[in-house]
Amino acid sequence: MKSTAKGAEKKCSSILARAHIMMVLTVMFFVFSCVLSLSPADLAAAKEQNISILSYLANHFNAPIIAWMAPIIAMIAITKSFLGHYLGAREGFNGMVIKSLRSKGKSIEINKLNKLTALFMLITTWIVATLNPSILGMIETLGGPIIAMILFLMPMYAIQKVPAMRKYSGHISNVFVVIMGLIAISAIFYSLFS
Repeated sequence: MKSTAKGAEKKCSSILARAHIMMVLTVMFFVFSCVLSLSPADLAAAKEQNISILSYLANHFNAPIIAWMAPIIAMIAITKSFLGHYLGAREGFNGMVIKSLRSKGKSIEINKLNKLTALFMLITTWIVATLNPSILGMIETLGGPIIAMILFLMPMYAIQKVPAMRKYSGHISNVFVVIMGLIAISAIFYSLFS
């Protein structure tokens, strides 16, 4: 049984490593393609207009194929991103509500909770879409630090608190990861006070 579990962990790690490499290579190819095809002034103009880089490329180069494909690519990317974030946020929100209700001795039907969560997400998304804030500004001030907490600090916390992960504790690299995570999170405080 243990040899199967060890084999599964190794196989999962291998699959995840390949998936991450493919994802990074694809994203970096796209980023380098955009950066090398536009000048810094063009990139600043796209940021100022608060439009996607694909929309800017279509307008800038007057390329019908890009103008035709850009909305399709953008919709696929937005849908994929939304579903990934929505499903994770829904699970987290549902977990907090269920835990809060359990502490008070109450419960809620999961279908009703899913509908309430969907309504909350719809209203929140609608408000953000109506206000139309700078996407890059939101990523800089909120996205970066939140992702840093998820990628750097939560695993280190889990290593200390989850018994199955204790085997990873005690490494000097853990201290390095925590320090880098705190530095990344400090960006939000820097932006608030500057």
